[in-house]
Amino acid sequence: MSFIFLDKIAGWTGFFIFEKKYNMELSKLTYTIIGGAFDVMNTLGSGFLEKVYENALVIELRGKGLHVEQQFPIAVDYKGIRVGDFVADLFVEQQVIVELKAVVNLAPIHEVQLVNYLVATKIDVGLLINFGEQVEIKKKFRIYKKGN
Repeated sequence: MSFIFLDKIAGWTGFFIFEKKYNMELSKLTYTIIGGAFDVMNTLGSGFLEKVYENALVIELRGKGLHVEQQFPIAVDYKGIRVGDFVADLFVEQQVIVELKAVVNLAPIHEVQLVNYLVATKIDVGLLINFGEQVEIKKKFRIYKKGN
């Protein structure tokens, strides 16, 4: 009887621990992706086209043992009917969408683009990485979190 009681308590505790562990693992993943972006920029410098940075970041992330899909297709449905198709630059570990830019300054529309990708795929976290004069990174969430 006390085993069942402890199991229920452990179940609740386990839920919260799992949620923290999940968030910590996702934070580690985004940290690794961001670190890879800085490694790419430190090696290549600025001034290349987006595709160059994309290919280099894929090499960097795969070298760290991560599963990376390039040019990840995203379908957009409206009332069950396909109304459009988009392509995200990278999809890492089937958890994080990464949208890359190589522009002087990020614009709000770049952030909106990433959030739309998150909504369409139901993926929770995305990174917008700009290889401008220096690396600029925006972390976006499918569900609004105050302060982000």
